[in-house]
Amino acid sequence: MRAKSINILGIETSCDETAAAVVANGKTIKSSIIASQTKLHEKYGGVVPEIASRAHIEKIYPVIAEAIEQANISKDEIDAIAIANQPGLTVALIVGVTAAKTLSFIWDKPLIAINHLHAHLQSAMLTEQNLKLPAVALIVSGGHTCLYDAESALELKLLGSTIDDAAGEAFDKVATILKLPYPGGPAIERIAKEGNPDAIEFPRSMLGAESLDFSFSGIKTAVLYYCRGQDMKGENKVDSMSENEIADIAASFQAAVVDVLVKKTQRAAERIGAETILLGGGVAANSRLRAGLREMCNSNTDAKKLLIAPKQYCTDNAVMVASLAYYKFKAGLFADLTLEPKAYSE
Repeated sequence: MRAKSINILGIETSCDETAAAVVANGKTIKSSIIASQTKLHEKYGGVVPEIASRAHIEKIYPVIAEAIEQANISKDEIDAIAIANQPGLTVALIVGVTAAKTLSFIWDKPLIAINHLHAHLQSAMLTEQNLKLPAVALIVSGGHTCLYDAESALELKLLGSTIDDAAGEAFDKVATILKLPYPGGPAIERIAKEGNPDAIEFPRSMLGAESLDFSFSGIKTAVLYYCRGQDMKGENKVDSMSENEIADIAASFQAAVVDVLVKKTQRAAERIGAETILLGGGVAANSRLRAGLREMCNSNTDAKKLLIAPKQYCTDNAVMVASLAYYKFKAGLFADLTLEPKAYSE
C-alpha cells in the first residue's frame, strides 16, 4: 500500500517577500506563491521595515489561500504548518508567525518553527536524492553570509559568519554609490558583464589565515573612497563617469567579493573534509559566484559535488520552509502557540 504523502504548508515573511507554498514529502512542490515588495522599497534603495510589515498584513492570507488553491488540496489534507520565525525583521516576521499560529489553532494542525537561514540550504537539496556528507553549506544573502558544517538537513554547525556587512548588503550599498537601481545585486551583476574585473584592485578581507568569518564593510568603503576621494570631500565622480568606467568598478567589486566567498568556502571544505558544497540565499543567483564555486570544486584533486539552489528558490520563498519542515515533522520537532519571532538566528 502506498504511503500517505505528508503535505506541509510553509509560510515566509522574514523580510520583503510574502510567500506561501505546499510541499509534499519535502521534495514535491505542489504550489509556490510569492508577493514581491520590490516596487514598494525601490525608491528608498532598501527595505523599509514598517512598509514591509504593512504589505505583509495585506497579502498574507490571500497568498496562503492561493497556495492552497494552486496545490489543489483542502485544509484537511495539510499535515502541518511551518513558519520561518527567525532571523529577520521582527515587524515582518510577526505577521507570518501570527498567521501560522492562528491557522494551527483553528485547523488543529501541528506548528513547525523554521530557521530562515537553514531553509535556504534546503533549496540547494530539493532535487538531491543521495547527499554525500560531510558538506559545507554557504548562505549568501542581503542580511547574512554564513558557512555551515551540514551533517544533515537538521544538523547544521555554524563555522563562520559575517562580522559586519553581509555580501548582499555590500552589493546593495555599492549599487547605491554607483547610482544603480534597486535591488543592487542583480543591477551590479548586469553591468559587471560589460566591465573588466581586473581594472581595480579592491581589498579582499580574509581576517587571518584560519578565519571562516566574513567582512565586507572594507570593500564597500573602498568603493566609496574610489568614487568620492579618501577625505570624502570630493564630488561623486560617478556623475561624470562613462558607462565603461562604472562597469569596471562593478566588475572589480563583484570579483573581489566572489573571490573571498570562494576562498573561504574552500578553506572550510578542507577543514572538515567536505565531499559536497551547498550554496543558497539571494546572492547564490549570481552567475560569477556560481562559476567560481564550480571552478573550485572541479579544480581540486579531490573533486567535490556542488549543489546550488535553483534561481527561482535563491531569493526568499516558502518552498524552502515547507521542505525543511518535512524533516522536522518526521523527527517530531514541533512548536507550540507561544512561538515568537526572533530577529537573530539561534
